[in-house]
Amino acid sequence: MAVIPYFVLSPNTILSIFGLVRGPDKTIPTPAEDWKTAVVDVVIPALNEEKNIALSLASVNNQTLRPRQVIIIDDGSNDNTLEYAKKFCEENQIKYTAIKRKKPIGKTPTLKRQSREFDSDVEFILDGDTILFSSNYIERTVQELYKGIGIASACGTIMPLHDRDRRQFMMANNVQNFMEKHPDADLSYHDGMFARLNRFITNLYRNVLYIFLQKFIYAGQMAFCGSITNPVGCAVAYRRKYIKELFDKYEPIMGDDLTTSEDIFIGFALVNKGYRNIQLTDVYARTQEPKFTRLFKQVYLWSSSFYQSCYYFNDLLLTPFKSIKNLITLEYFRHKRKEREYSEKRKIQEAYRQPFGEEITKRRGRPLGWILFTSLVEKIFFPLALTLLIVLGWWEAVIVSLIAENLIYLSALIFVGKKHAIDVEKHDNQNKTSENLKLTFGGRLKFLTEGIIVIPIRYASLIVDFFTFIKFIADIWIFRNKKWRK
Repeated sequence: MAVIPYFVLSPNTILSIFGLVRGPDKTIPTPAEDWKTAVVDVVIPALNEEKNIALSLASVNNQTLRPRQVIIIDDGSNDNTLEYAKKFCEENQIKYTAIKRKKPIGKTPTLKRQSREFDSDVEFILDGDTILFSSNYIERTVQELYKGIGIASACGTIMPLHDRDRRQFMMANNVQNFMEKHPDADLSYHDGMFARLNRFITNLYRNVLYIFLQKFIYAGQMAFCGSITNPVGCAVAYRRKYIKELFDKYEPIMGDDLTTSEDIFIGFALVNKGYRNIQLTDVYARTQEPKFTRLFKQVYLWSSSFYQSCYYFNDLLLTPFKSIKNLITLEYFRHKRKEREYSEKRKIQEAYRQPFGEEITKRRGRPLGWILFTSLVEKIFFPLALTLLIVLGWWEAVIVSLIAENLIYLSALIFVGKKHAIDVEKHDNQNKTSENLKLTFGGRLKFLTEGIIVIPIRYASLIVDFFTFIKFIADIWIFRNKKWRK
């Protein structure tokens, strides 16, 4: 979740609106590979997830597409994570491989090692605190992954895991059987009011943010260029060979110090190669969010990783300038003519098809480069402009700007909230679940109220983002420190 438009009426938002109005590429794909023959391994990295690991595994066990095996990576836990995982797999006839580390080494080395040590076609990464709420989540992501050779990753819609969602999933038969056999495996939280309030605030903020970001911004990006910046890494299907190639290229240069969020670096690297990261709106997963006290640390990790990835893949950022140059030199029109000729001759059709290779990126840029460039501009200059207005004491301009921005933000939330409710209603009818989100006036009013409540957190995140940029500049120009890692 790297690209967050703090000011709703922004260049990035306008590009998303343009994509939604124009609509997606209407090319009907004719894939050369059959997704039904793909070998899928599920990799679950987990650290101290004894409260969640059985729920995560139960959601895998309930999938319509069963993986060849589940690879459980206990990254140095000091609780019963691995013990519970083994028992659940054995009692539910899940083929598994268990790996126990003495101390944590992080998610990046885990992705790298599993891409090299196993031979699956699809490496499905599922965090130990994430539950696949759609029973066809893996099937749909693999199906979409194989609609084109240029698609490198596919994820569904990710939402916060509320306490009511946890209780709902704990009623599943395989979870109930596990708890009956192992009464010591208490999957419920028994914390105090402060801890519950802590989770409530984080989930409230993330619920509004995720709906706006995924149902509006990312949906527009998908329509505009057929890709989002990076996959949402807690529940994502990768083409394993692409991930292996990525690590084979960058490990000799950077080791495991990629950026402070491996998902964002991987997303940028795949786009830089000409591949795409897609997101589906018809399948859902829910993930355990950090406590409110750790919320801004995660904002820092995402934001700093975005800046760091922009630094490493600056050719993507220069796409608008490359496009202008190509227009002036008529290279753009020659390229489009060749693409049409190739498309007419091509037997295997793929939406948003583009040439692969980093040389193409250096020469022409990539469609997603427009999104990345405008995102960087707004992340730097919008907080800077607001700070400048405050320093100069232009309070009227500050107040008018904030009022106008929030009116647009709340209007957009009503539109997006209605769209989300329609999507959820369709999903519930297909999966026989219920999130109690209906298209009523009361439902929209509730969502609008939540949007108002989280406004202070939005602007606090903006401040964190601004100082993150300052730290990034210091890392590059003063400390010369590029040992970036979560």
